[in-house]
Amino acid sequence: MRMGKIGFLVAASLAALAPVAAVARAQVQAPPVARAAAKTILFVGNSFTQGAHSAVRRYRTDTVTDLTGDGTGGVPAIFKLMAQQAGLSYEVSLETQGGKGLDFHYETRRALLDRKWDVVVLQDFSTLDRARPGDPGLLLRYSGLFATMFRQRNPAVRIELNSTWSRADETYLPKGHWYGKPITAMALDLRAGANLALANRSVDGIIAVGEAWNRAFAEKVADPNPYDGIDFGKLDLWTYDQYHGSVAGYYLEALMIFGKVTGRDPRMLGAKERAADDLGLSEGQAVALQNVAFRQIEAEKTPR
Repeated sequence: MRMGKIGFLVAASLAALAPVAAVARAQVQAPPVARAAAKTILFVGNSFTQGAHSAVRRYRTDTVTDLTGDGTGGVPAIFKLMAQQAGLSYEVSLETQGGKGLDFHYETRRALLDRKWDVVVLQDFSTLDRARPGDPGLLLRYSGLFATMFRQRNPAVRIELNSTWSRADETYLPKGHWYGKPITAMALDLRAGANLALANRSVDGIIAVGEAWNRAFAEKVADPNPYDGIDFGKLDLWTYDQYHGSVAGYYLEALMIFGKVTGRDPRMLGAKERAADDLGLSEGQAVALQNVAFRQIEAEKTPR
């Protein structure tokens, strides 16, 4: 009789615990909470987007989708890594062709691009118009055509225009269109064209890369004239042709895109930022360029 009571009590206890065990099993078996879908971002540009003539060109090619199949990582791959370090998820695609403007991309490549995107970063030819340097006519026409195409696919798409840097070869050499003018002049002329595209609502914003380069010169982070030697402690933002960017120049470009597209402070990436280390920039150089990008982005918030 005594053993019967014990058996009864054990059975009762097990019965009481059964609902608890069922809840525990349900918790273990519950599906994970779905993460927010990655944002899609498309880069359309040329050698300045590719990171041409530097280690940036083939950087982390496996992390981005090159729609042309050329195997370019470029500035988009640096952006991707920066976003990951900030805890952000972007599916990054790019379509580039060296030496070409937006007219080329629209007329010959739009079948690759005509789809739904969350963000698009457009970058035109370095002088806006090869035949008429500084003339924004082609920029205005083709940024408008692209805007119509992208907004038909996604009315909420955000289109940013990358306004690029002054070329030293166009400024310091007699053949250059900006010869005899300050090194800052070309970037400001490119920005003036970009402002017209913004006023026409062809784009939603401008990424002021050229003016970030100007700021780096003014703040003595970078040397403004590569033809007379690079001052000790300063960066050369151009590569060997004094036209394209160096690793440092493209890194600053990527920082500006990261800050403008994500809304995050580039300084959050810090001295240990991985792309800078991979590409051979020192911690001090990375931080200096992050500070330049931050200050330029902040300056853009003041109405012009």
